[in-house]
Amino acid sequence: MATPIGNLGDISHRALEVLGRVDAVAAEDTRVTRQLLAHFGIAKRLIAVHEHNEKRVAKQVLALLAEGRSLALTCDAGTPAISDPGALLVAAARRAGFPVTPVPGPNAAIAALSASGLAAPHFLFYGFLPERTAARRRALAPLAKLPFTLVFFEAPHRVVESIADLRAALGGERRVVLARELTKLFETVHDCPLAEAEAWLAADPHRRKGEFVLIVEGAAGMPEAEDAGRRALEVLLAELPLKQAVALAAKIGGGGRKELYRMALELKRREP
Repeated sequence: MATPIGNLGDISHRALEVLGRVDAVAAEDTRVTRQLLAHFGIAKRLIAVHEHNEKRVAKQVLALLAEGRSLALTCDAGTPAISDPGALLVAAARRAGFPVTPVPGPNAAIAALSASGLAAPHFLFYGFLPERTAARRRALAPLAKLPFTLVFFEAPHRVVESIADLRAALGGERRVVLARELTKLFETVHDCPLAEAEAWLAADPHRRKGEFVLIVEGAAGMPEAEDAGRRALEVLLAELPLKQAVALAAKIGGGGRKELYRMALELKRREP
């Protein structure tokens, strides 16, 4: 069940109905959910379900469901299992044969995208980048050539480092939208080239506070050689074994064999 990401007025009528009807609520942080319930005059049994206990608590939840009890699943803000705990619990319930019904609502990634002004038809939601610099840079490397708008979540204490790594991996000319404190009092949505984002964050310490959604425009398109190699592969793979198709595609399109081999495997996986 989705809960507000800031403004409590965003909770849906249906969500309130469900919260009032269920026997218990499984919550990422019972303190946060208790405040939400109290605001709307709802009192329920709360069960803590977070990243450190989700597997263990799943057994407790399944036992309650087996008794005929009903349960709502919430995270601190937004939708459970989207860069938050909940997926393991949902999977366990479904495997056990219990129905799982989504109650949609607020979502920080979609809210930020809707206010970003980036009109690309496709986007890739990555979620949180790795905490350590080296791992973060490794994660960003394969995203550099993707033509999709890239959507990340980031914590305030890492946002400056992440922006620096995004600039290094994707290029300073790409536009980035920094959305922070969405639906809250100090909501900010700022649009600038990646090359200017670090300076914008440094200009005011308040700009580095709050939870962030970072939206970066996708790559302009595949390099011509890579595009030509892919087109050649699509034709050759229909007639030749994979290795032979890769060798001929390299001669036709001029691309590197390693990259063409990766493309060929990808194309093969997509075959019906």
